[in-house]
Amino acid sequence: MTRRLAAVDLGAQSGRVAVGTFDGDALSVEEVRRFANVPVEQDGVLRWDAPRLRHEVSEGLQRAVRDAPVASVGVDSWGVDFGLIDAAGRLLRNPVHYRDARRSAAYDAVLERVAPRELYERTAIQLMPINTVFELAAMASEGDPDLAGARRLLLIPDLFHHWLCGSETTEWTNATTTQCYDPRAGDWARDLLDRLGVPTALLPDVVAPGTVLGAASDLGAAAVVATATHDTGAAVAAVPVTSERAAYLSIGTWSLVGIESGRPIAGEAAFAANVTNEGGAGGSYRVLRNVTGLWLVDECRRAWAGAGRSYEPDELVALARSAPQLRSLIDPNDPRFGGPGDMPARIAAYCADTGQEPPADDAATVRCILESLALKHAETIDVLAALSGRDLNELHVVGGGARNELLCAWTAQASQRLVLAGPAEATVVGNLLVQAIALGELGSLAEGRELVRRSFTQRRHEPVPDAAWQEARERFAPLAQHAGVAA
Repeated sequence: MTRRLAAVDLGAQSGRVAVGTFDGDALSVEEVRRFANVPVEQDGVLRWDAPRLRHEVSEGLQRAVRDAPVASVGVDSWGVDFGLIDAAGRLLRNPVHYRDARRSAAYDAVLERVAPRELYERTAIQLMPINTVFELAAMASEGDPDLAGARRLLLIPDLFHHWLCGSETTEWTNATTTQCYDPRAGDWARDLLDRLGVPTALLPDVVAPGTVLGAASDLGAAAVVATATHDTGAAVAAVPVTSERAAYLSIGTWSLVGIESGRPIAGEAAFAANVTNEGGAGGSYRVLRNVTGLWLVDECRRAWAGAGRSYEPDELVALARSAPQLRSLIDPNDPRFGGPGDMPARIAAYCADTGQEPPADDAATVRCILESLALKHAETIDVLAALSGRDLNELHVVGGGARNELLCAWTAQASQRLVLAGPAEATVVGNLLVQAIALGELGSLAEGRELVRRSFTQRRHEPVPDAAWQEARERFAPLAQHAGVAA
């Protein structure tokens, strides 16, 4: 019997509602609504426009059930951000955007009270200013009245599940991204948060991916499923890996470069490498590094559009192809690229500061970004191979980056490893797979990945030896150290 499932996927740049149709043998996906996700500035704070997103999701879900009912619905989103609800279940204020300046300002203050090594040891999460713990600590130190007026903290997908069925839980794959969760204890790191003045009574119960939360009465009583609610957790669920020698790259706004493991890898070497351990579907851990991804290109597009030069994504790829090879390189994770603003100017300044020729034009700037991302991917794969003791010989690229043939091909060249690109819609597919497991339509994640192999094609990018890329890796290696950033 054919089943229809609805997936809501909220990204930092855009959101979408899709319907997956599963006939027992293959899965097909239809996007029924896509919308921009544009933050707003309120009282000097960068926030997400939650009412608008709620409206867009509602419109998309109504469109999803217009022709036929859906059996279930699940929401995934970016991690770390949250909403606070009051005793009546109402959202107190729009959630703060992870790129708001307050988090960066709170970063050093938190690490003065909780040593970096201890924070990492307890949470196994990469130290990054965007993490939830820093926003909560900033709110607590400022005596933010929202903390006093709130009854529950809900991460972004949990907030939408709350609006759909009234649930007030959080799901494990997303809870682990906050740097507020202790994976060894299997609970929130309450004593650590107490030291930062964060009221832990706000924290919800944590449920496993695939938990049925209730029924969405306005969707014909469709089951609301806590899918793998972190978008990377959902994307990785759909990666059709066949061995432990495979790594994944989920490329979108961020490049999430990682491997799956049955346990966290959080020793001294992992801490030095700033490797993170996030929950995955099936009880696994996503051992990975966050790399600033195609957001760099998106910021350039915004700057150029403001100057009267508008480009479509395919046009930018064509521009990059025409520019000189491996001329200028950047470390994508350098802090100067962290916030909104004039990205082309910042890239030019970085190149000048590191003794390189700044990109000469828009084409050279895009090529600089894509080649640098490929080199950062290769560097990160080497780190993960060393930490895990695995000979990683196969890279699976999923997400929007799977459509970028240049980035995939250059990642194969930089890493000298086979790249398999697709499915591009892995986040939605993984969301749907976990829902199907929850409904009993699939027996396991391995069965779901076999379904992905049957239902979607992958593009192969074979590396070829190239002295220019080897020389570029040697030039790239010192850039992070030059900028004072851990590699």
